[in-house]
Amino acid sequence: MTSTAAASTAILQFPATPPSPPAFALLATPPTPLEQLRLPPALSGRDGSNRATATRIAAADDLAAVTAWLARYTDSAATLSAYRREVERLILWAVLQLGKPLSSLTHEDLLAYERFLADPQPAARWVLAGSKKLARNHPDWRPFAGPLSLASVRHALVILNALFAWLTEAGYLAGNPLALARRRRAPSRPRITRYLSHELWDVVKETIEAMPTDTARERLHAARCRWVLTVLYLGGLRASELTATTMGDFFCRRDAKGIERWWLEVTGKGNKARLVPATDELIAELARYRRANDLPPTPQPGEALPLVLPVIGRGQREGRVDRDPGLSRGALHLILKEVFGLAAARLRERGPEWEAQADVLASASAHWLRHTAGSHMTDRQVDLRYVRDNFGHSSISTTSAYLHSEEDARHEATQARHRIGWTHKS
Repeated sequence: MTSTAAASTAILQFPATPPSPPAFALLATPPTPLEQLRLPPALSGRDGSNRATATRIAAADDLAAVTAWLARYTDSAATLSAYRREVERLILWAVLQLGKPLSSLTHEDLLAYERFLADPQPAARWVLAGSKKLARNHPDWRPFAGPLSLASVRHALVILNALFAWLTEAGYLAGNPLALARRRRAPSRPRITRYLSHELWDVVKETIEAMPTDTARERLHAARCRWVLTVLYLGGLRASELTATTMGDFFCRRDAKGIERWWLEVTGKGNKARLVPATDELIAELARYRRANDLPPTPQPGEALPLVLPVIGRGQREGRVDRDPGLSRGALHLILKEVFGLAAARLRERGPEWEAQADVLASASAHWLRHTAGSHMTDRQVDLRYVRDNFGHSSISTTSAYLHSEEDARHEATQARHRIGWTHKS
């Protein structure tokens, strides 16, 4: 077992049948990390007022139910840690402040908890004294470092809403108390429907892998099609960003753990720059594409070659590495139309029942790939904040340039969950 996996498992190990103090004694104790928490029957949630009658998970009490939910995120240590923190805070507040189990919380209780997050009182009980972070088994450990900002409160409630929604769907809770929360009206946005399902995306990949490679030009064309689909999908780039980015915009830096992480700097709408995580898979595909074009596998800093190269022979490229024309929007459109057209034809060969799905493929475009990437990332539970930052949906504040630890967590989550999965690696 890796150290990350071991750590993930450790924070899910709650006592199965711990000795429990009386409920009144627990109310007077300081907050305790979940893995050390001993709940009496009255606070365990076995008889919670919001419990459902037919559960689909093997959980007899609240801690077991929460453990089942957290277990879905053990492949991402950062996400697991963040989700555990919010659940831990709520359970501790519920049992220590209200004297109620998680499965008895009402809508009104959650409104009170929202106010509590912005000002955890009494501070001596809930907030860490001093700025030094303490180990979870330290007697002075506390679940808060201070009051949460408005944005952090909202993020905490988003996580808890996901928990309650899942427990309700699993049949453990009768209803989601957070589902009744007032939702601030947001500007109306059209529903995104122009994206490819996982099944259609697999057809596209199969189509590219089956492209002819008998001649040198066919091999270069097939390599270019594969690279275009790869970088649009793994990077979530807009068409304009793909055509304006160069090979030299890839760069590598070490994170706080000493791990080398590759990034792609992209200039998007409004001339705003952002960093897109270049996962190991994306870098391997970059090397594969460059080797197909008789180039060194790794780009050099400042290299002016366009991200997508024209289909020309080696002799034509020699001596003009800084003067190759970039791919135009029109040329990109033609490449994608060819790929999606071939994929649609491949799907129609399965029979008339696939005609409607084939029509969907035939109408796809570069922006469909961006929506496809975003949809698949959220399907795989990539944190929405990371998707937002990867795609440049909102501006990044001035101080975000210093938040390298958050960027590294975003890179880790993107690499772990967002993959293209080509069948043939070489």
